[in-house]
Amino acid sequence: MTHSSLELIAAILFAIALLHTFATKQFERLAHRYPKHAGLFHLLGEVEVVFGFWALVLIFCMAALVGGENALHYAESRQYTEPLFVFVVMVIAASRPILQLVMNSVGFIARLIPLRTSLVSAWLGLAVVPLLGSIITEPAAMTIAALVLAPQVFRTDVPERVKYLALGALFVNISIGGTLTAFAAPPVLMIASAWQWDSLYMLTTFGWKAAVAVLINATIAVVVLSKHLQPQTSRANPEQQKTVPILLSIVHIAFLVGVVSFAHHPVAFLGLFLMFLGVAQAYERHQNPLIIKEALLVAFFLAGLVVLGGMQQWWLQPLVSTMSPKILYFGATALTAVTDNAALTYLGSLIAGISDEAKYSLVAGAVTGGGLTMIANAPNPAGVALLKRGFADASIGAGSLFLGALIPTLVAILAFTCL
Repeated sequence: MTHSSLELIAAILFAIALLHTFATKQFERLAHRYPKHAGLFHLLGEVEVVFGFWALVLIFCMAALVGGENALHYAESRQYTEPLFVFVVMVIAASRPILQLVMNSVGFIARLIPLRTSLVSAWLGLAVVPLLGSIITEPAAMTIAALVLAPQVFRTDVPERVKYLALGALFVNISIGGTLTAFAAPPVLMIASAWQWDSLYMLTTFGWKAAVAVLINATIAVVVLSKHLQPQTSRANPEQQKTVPILLSIVHIAFLVGVVSFAHHPVAFLGLFLMFLGVAQAYERHQNPLIIKEALLVAFFLAGLVVLGGMQQWWLQPLVSTMSPKILYFGATALTAVTDNAALTYLGSLIAGISDEAKYSLVAGAVTGGGLTMIANAPNPAGVALLKRGFADASIGAGSLFLGALIPTLVAILAFTCL
C-alpha cells in the first residue's frame, strides 16, 4: 500500500465525513421513525461525533493496510493542543461565576441605552462578545455568547429561519471578531510568527474592517429578531439569580486568563484546569453543573478533524498555491467551508515566496468563510453543542446554517474587499 493510496482513502473519508455533517438531521428523524435503533441513530446524528467517528475509521483502515504500529504512530504524531484548549476553555468560560458576571454586565449596559433592553442585550451578545474574542480567544467568546443568547434568542418558539440567521451571524462574527489581535483566532495563530504579524498589524490591516462587519451583522440580526425577543428576566432560572461572591468570580477570571495565557502549552493549562476543578468542587453551591460532556464532544470533533485533516495537504496546498491573490480570497472563503480555516492558513504558510497581497487574501478569506459550516472554524462545534437544543429535533442542519450565514458572510466579504 503506497502513501498516495492512503492519502486518497483519507480524502474519501474526509468527503464522507463532510457529507455526514449535512445529514445529521436525517439521522435524528430516523431515530424517531425506528425507535428500536434510536440509540445508534442519535449517536450518528450528533454532529460533534461525526469527524471523530470517521477519524477512527481512518485509523482502523491504516491499521489494516499498513499495520497497527504505523497507524498508531500517525495518530500520535498529530498536534492536539487546540482540541484540549477548547475543552478546557469551554468548561471554565461556562461556569456560573463567569457567566453571571458577563450577563450582569450585559444587563447593566443594556439598561443604560435608551432602547428596549432585550434588543440591546441581544445586540451586545452578537457584537461585543465576538469582538472580545480577540482578547479572551474565540472559543471562550463563543461559549459565553452562546450561553448569553440561548435563553433569549435560540428558543424553540422562535422561527427556525430567524434562528439560523442569528446563528450564522454569531458564527461569522466570532470568526472575524478574533482578528483584532495576533493570538486569539486559530487561523491567525498559524501564520502570525511565520509571517511576523503582530497585534498592531492585525488591528490596522484586518481588525477594524472586521469590527465594522461585526457591528453590521449584529444589527441586521437584531432587526430581524426584534419581534421575537422577550425580556430575559421573565425566564431566568432561580439558581442563576443567586449571587456569586465577587472574590470567587475574580478567581474564576484568573483561571480563564491563565488558561488563555498558556494556550500553546497543554501541560500548563491542563494543570490550571485541574486546580479549577478543585475550586469548583469546593464551592459547588455557587456552580451550575459543569459542561464536561458538551466540551468533551467538541474536543472529540476537533481531534477527529485534526486526524482527518492531517492527510489533506496533498490536494489543498497545490490548490491554494496556484491561485492569484484576488481568486485566492474567494477560493479561501469557499475552501474554509469544507476544511478548518486554521489548517488552510497553516498550509498557506508553507508556500515559499507568497506575496503580501496573497497573504492578506488567504487570511481574510479564511476568516470570512468561518461561519458557513460547523467545521469551518474551531469554535463552531462549541456553539452547536450549546445551542442545538433550541432548534427542531435538537439538532442544527448544516444546509440551514450555510443559508443563514450567507448574508453575514457577504457583509464580511464587502468589508474585507471594499474598505
